[in-house]
Amino acid sequence: MLREALSSLLNLHNYLKSRTDARVRSYPLMQSPVEMTFILLAYVVFAVSVGPRVMANRKPFGLKSAMIVYNLSMVLLNGYIVYEFMMSGWATTFTWRCDLIDYSSSPQALRMIRASWLFYFSKYIELLDTVFFVLRKKQSQITFLHVFHHSFMPWTWWWGITLTPAGGMGSFHAMVNATVHVIMYFYYGLSAAGPRFQKYLWWKKHMTAIQLTQFVLVSIHISQYYFMEKCDYQVPLWIHLIWMYGVFFFLLFSNFWIQAYVKGKRLPGIGEPPRQNGSAGEHLSVVANGKHLENGNAHHHANGKVVPGKVKEI
Repeated sequence: MLREALSSLLNLHNYLKSRTDARVRSYPLMQSPVEMTFILLAYVVFAVSVGPRVMANRKPFGLKSAMIVYNLSMVLLNGYIVYEFMMSGWATTFTWRCDLIDYSSSPQALRMIRASWLFYFSKYIELLDTVFFVLRKKQSQITFLHVFHHSFMPWTWWWGITLTPAGGMGSFHAMVNATVHVIMYFYYGLSAAGPRFQKYLWWKKHMTAIQLTQFVLVSIHISQYYFMEKCDYQVPLWIHLIWMYGVFFFLLFSNFWIQAYVKGKRLPGIGEPPRQNGSAGEHLSVVANGKHLENGNAHHHANGKVVPGKVKEI
């Protein structure tokens, strides 16, 4: 029985390798799902077990300079990804309606493939968000949703660009997400720079609206498929999954809105019991998609109260 199971897994692995788009097969982490799955499993173990244990008897690291460099680097990276998505179709030849997968080897198709892979790879770089939390002993910020988002996104995107690297209308949500990341990481870079930049962060209250808008745009754009008279998108499954993704995260983030701004509650971290509202812990510091305030910082006052920092998006 074990031999049959191993044989089935091997057959599945060989099938996936044969189905991998030849145009993206040479890119790092694209040869097999095994490597990326191992990396993401190691990330989960580090985030919820190994990392906190290693830091248990150590003082938290400051990492201010590292966080400034990291956040501003992510601004540049995501800005470049948005530009490449625009130039490879969205600002040139796409209709913003029924845009099909391009299976050719044209310069535009190859440029879209590079943009899609770079977006996928950026999700591994974003795992550093969690590393910063662990090293700074902000374990309360590492919720189930945080870990789920950081591991689920790159895992699902591997399948997307393995089979449809030049995904046409299926790449819209990646471009929107990268655009939002430009705004968010710019905010966090300023915040990490210190109190003298606080006066420039008056717009933190609009972060939640920006993120909700992201999910609305993705859902509306992909929903066009269901109302068109004819759209021969080659892999309809991606349409359904993207639509579910947009709606799912919109509901999660709406729940965060209610918990944070209506009820004023706080979501506990992994392994941490819920605290009653008004306790001496941090105020609500995690959004529904799993990211957080102030890259893990909340603002404390002398009377023991805590006011929320900024909201981080997916």
